Amino acid sequence: MEEIIIPALDMECAEEIKAGWAKIDKPGYLGKLEEMVVSYAAMTAKPLPKKIKNAMMLMCGDHGIAQYGVSVYPQEVTLQMINGYMRETAGANVMARHAGSDVFVVDAGTNFDLSELKSVFQKKVAWGTEDFTQGPAMTREQAEQALKVGMDMADYVIDKGYNMLTTAEMGIGNTTSTAAIVSAYTGLSPELTVGRGTGINDERMRIKRQVVADGLAKNQPKLGDAMDILCKVGGYDHAGLAGVIIQGARRHVPTMVDGVNATAAALLAYGLYPDCAKYMLCSHLSAEISHKKMLEILQLTPIVDAGMRLGEGTGANLAVVVLQGAIDVYNKLSR
Repeated sequence: MEEIIIPALDMECAEEIKAGWAKIDKPGYLGKLEEMVVSYAAMTAKPLPKKIKNAMMLMCGDHGIAQYGVSVYPQEVTLQMINGYMRETAGANVMARHAGSDVFVVDAGTNFDLSELKSVFQKKVAWGTEDFTQGPAMTREQAEQALKVGMDMADYVIDKGYNMLTTAEMGIGNTTSTAAIVSAYTGLSPELTVGRGTGINDERMRIKRQVVADGLAKNQPKLGDAMDILCKVGGYDHAGLAGVIIQGARRHVPTMVDGVNATAAALLAYGLYPDCAKYMLCSHLSAEISHKKMLEILQLTPIVDAGMRLGEGTGANLAVVVLQGAIDVYNKLSR
């Protein structure tokens, strides 16, 4: 990876917003929402916008370990969901519309030919990852290429004037890869990182834990080494989103991090460039068991706790609505 410098937060902008909140009759009455607005201003290093212009970056990638039945759904559902995004019939589309977000669907590494879907950004690195119980999920070159996919996509939307990036993902089997990432990064056993994902039963849960344990045993990823972990047990969806976060931070554009899979991508971005965590906002607390541990490492506080587990940017878009509301209050009452 090239050397990347993440700029410092603009604390003058932060102090200006703090002073604005202090002009309101009841300073502190919005609690964490006030803090989120202050953080947003420090990240963007600009006066608060009237409206957030949010780009929902929906990275799609398939996972070789899906063949073991770690999800309720077969891998073909990745394709079905992408078709749903194109028809704007998925729950993620509904939440994006509610937040005023524009959706950018990226094929970073699905196992399907999406070339006829003209609105999908065709950035396929490979036809899904390899089965990580038998060896690394991807090569170093593929990992770097997938990271660059995300960085290039971030540049694309930022150049169009977007001032917020929202992480979203799709790929059957990705919570299994996420659990492996968290175990490899923290040293926690699969029993403490593998959740039920799509709502699997006890038998599938046993298989899912074994797949993660087998992948860790086979690859021996280096504890806390983000690039090594990405190559050995990560996904192209994870890599793409990590690239989005890194490049956003590089250009003073914050990322609203979604649920457990997107947070695993954020953890990888942090592992590669720790200062990019300063440009992350946390949307919600996922019901998946590994999510809270990752947020502790990233020092992020969720703004919503609704027991959500859908992913696909739904929680992040909900949090964008909350942030927009807080900015509206500030702009109206602090003058």
